[in-house]
Formats: sequence, structure tokens, C-alpha cells
Amino acid sequence: MAMKGYSRRWLIVAAGLAVMVLLVSGCRENVSLRGLVFDPPKQAPDFTLTDHTGRPFSLADQRGKVVLLYFGFASCPDVCPSTLTDLARMKRELGRDGNQVQVALITVDPNRDTPQVLADYVTVFDPSFIGLHGSEEQVQQLMKQYGVTAVRKDLPGSALGYTIDHTAFVHVIDQSGRWREQFPFGASAEDMAGDVRQLIRSGGRL
Repeated sequence: MAMKGYSRRWLIVAAGLAVMVLLVSGCRENVSLRGLVFDPPKQAPDFTLTDHTGRPFSLADQRGKVVLLYFGFASCPDVCPSTLTDLARMKRELGRDGNQVQVALITVDPNRDTPQVLADYVTVFDPSFIGLHGSEEQVQQLMKQYGVTAVRKDLPGSALGYTIDHTAFVHVIDQSGRWREQFPFGASAEDMAGDVRQLIRSGGRL
């Protein structure tokens, strides 16, 4: 049964990859950046959600920073903590440049992930990380805009009740609000830090 669950999770990841190929037909492997790159860059879909301190968070207000946007949830057993651990390592790799980076997690489980739950979760990985909460309608709309797939999976007999299989891209948005690339699940902290450093030091003009 565990193997079946694991296979299903990777099928969701693979399905998300297929969705992204259709969504970003102008996406290519760039000789400078290591992720899946938008060529040309496109404006990232804007949004306003509630952060884990209860304050509004708008993507447009993050101009001047490189934003690394991730869709996940606090009770995720493996993919989310692995990704957030790598993002925390990436930020440490950046040193002082890390002050110009904002990592934000949008929950795909808004019914359980209250702002307080998100606060307890994301700050374990790095105190600067932000957890974002919205209504189911807001989250579904953003998932569609960013090409994210999430499927609820009931867990009979489990205290959790259900889990969510979801795609695990990290979306990279530059200082001007342009959606530059996605890092797939498993991208190394070093590769992510290298790309983000290039965006920071070029002012996003790569």
C-alpha cells in the first residue's frame, strides 16, 4: 500500500510536468539558468492572500525581491518538507544576497492550514519564510494560473483523514514581477542559489 501511495504521488508530479509543458510552450532549457525557463519571461499572475501573521500579502508588493513561490501544505509527509529544506539551504548559500529573496508557500489545504498552522510550519525551515492562506476559490484560481495540480486522497483509519498529492514546482519570479522559470522537485540548493544569484546581481536583466 505504501508503494502504491508513493507511485500515485509521482504520477501527480508527472501529470503536473505535462500540464506545465502545455502551459509554458515557450519554456526551454537556458544555458545560463538551470531550471525550466520562460523564453521570453512572462508577467507572473498577481494575487493578494493572507500571510501567516494575518496580514495581507500581495505579489505586487514584493517588487525589488526575487520571489520563490511554492504550493504545498503543512501535513505533507515528504515532498514539501524536502523542498522547503532545500530552499532554506539555498538561502543560506546566498549569504547576504538572501536578503533580497522571499520564499512563500501557498497552502493547497486551506481548510486545515490556518495562518497559525502555517506560522508554526514554515518558520521551522527559515524564520523569513512566509505561509500564505486564501479561500478555496482563491487557491483554486491561483493553482490554475500557475499550472499546479492537487488531488485529495482520503486516508481511511488515519488521524489525518486525507492527504493531498500535488505538483511540486518552485516558481521563480524576478524583481520586476516576471515569471522567469520553475525548479522541478529535486533541484539542488546549489543550482537554485546559482540561478537566484544571477537574477539578483543582474537586476533581473538576464
